[in-house]
Amino acid sequence: MPQHDPSGDEPDVTPGPPPAETPQPAETPPSAEAQPTEAQPASSAATPPPVPVPVPGVDPDEPPAVPSGKFGTPGRPLRRSSFLLGFTGALGVLLAYTLYLGIRNAGGILVLVVIALFLAVGLNPAVVRLGRWGVPHGLAVAGVALTVVLLLCGGIVALVPPIVTQSGQFIDQIPSLLDELRRNPTVNDLVERYDVVERVQGAANAETVGRALGGVLGGAQLIFGTVFRTLTVLVLTIYFLAYFDKLRSLGYSLVPRSRRQRVQLIGDEILAKVGAYMVGALSIAVLAGATTFVFALIVDLPYPFALAVVVAVTDLIPQIGATLGAVIVSLVGFAADLPTGIACAVFFLIYQQVENYLIYPKVMRRSVEVNEVAALLAALLGVALLGVVGALIAIPTVAALQLILREVVLPRQERR
Repeated sequence: MPQHDPSGDEPDVTPGPPPAETPQPAETPPSAEAQPTEAQPASSAATPPPVPVPVPGVDPDEPPAVPSGKFGTPGRPLRRSSFLLGFTGALGVLLAYTLYLGIRNAGGILVLVVIALFLAVGLNPAVVRLGRWGVPHGLAVAGVALTVVLLLCGGIVALVPPIVTQSGQFIDQIPSLLDELRRNPTVNDLVERYDVVERVQGAANAETVGRALGGVLGGAQLIFGTVFRTLTVLVLTIYFLAYFDKLRSLGYSLVPRSRRQRVQLIGDEILAKVGAYMVGALSIAVLAGATTFVFALIVDLPYPFALAVVVAVTDLIPQIGATLGAVIVSLVGFAADLPTGIACAVFFLIYQQVENYLIYPKVMRRSVEVNEVAALLAALLGVALLGVVGALIAIPTVAALQLILREVVLPRQERR
């Protein structure tokens, strides 16, 4: 116990043992990270880490399996074996073949869509022109569509009555034709020698009637199918005309932004060329039909308006359409009278020379600027691939490819 001094001096404190000094950690040398600590034996620093032993059938790069709970530990993923690669390739081939079958089965619908797009691109300049005159877009589309429908109805009215009339006349003349054949001694001798009458009566059984009924149903199916396809093309064309700007903007938006402006300029030029080709082809076809109508009135051909429509429609087919229309009208002329047939042949021979060397080059040179050899080859390939539709879209397609070749492919080859 400390003793207090009564004089008020500081108490005499007996010094105790000095406190134990806390050992300060020694400064770690720069190479201390490599030295072993107290928690780690010195022998472990000198032992290299164990090298993993590869397990057969296990990919060392794949993460280890993690237990999933009550269902146990899942196995490792399948390795990339030759069997798995072959199976994946077979699935790809099967998918490609399925896609091919789908496109082939939907080929008819796709052709109708292509025709509708082609007509919409060709008719869009008329809609744009009406819009510049102050007509609203909806009314412009309705006016163009109504004009197309009226032209189509006019062609049907011009073609159907002659076909029905001629077919009825032929059916009415069948008995007289048979009587004239029986009066011919040579034909009568052949009929008696080969028992033609008995063979005809034997063929008139239920099977023959069923085949005839199938033929009638096939003809009705053909008629209704044609009407359905025509209405489908007409409806699709109206929709494409109504949403033409939106569809074009959507197509350009799919292009990367860095190339969008150039693609838009080239695409607009292609659409302009297609529209110019359509206008030029329609102008040439209308001129050919009007000229044929006047000529048919002069030489007194039967059904002049129907023949003019036939010439105008066939004249839309490049390279071979004008010749086809000339042959049809000339055959009608020869059926009417020999001098009339000769006059038809001479008229179309002269008119085709004028159209091929004066009218067609001046109209098409300003619109599409396609080489004549390329146009001929394109028309032949189009007929071989898609028939009449291929011939109609052959020249605009060549014009588009020619523009892409001149503006994209050739400059890229020059920079290399």
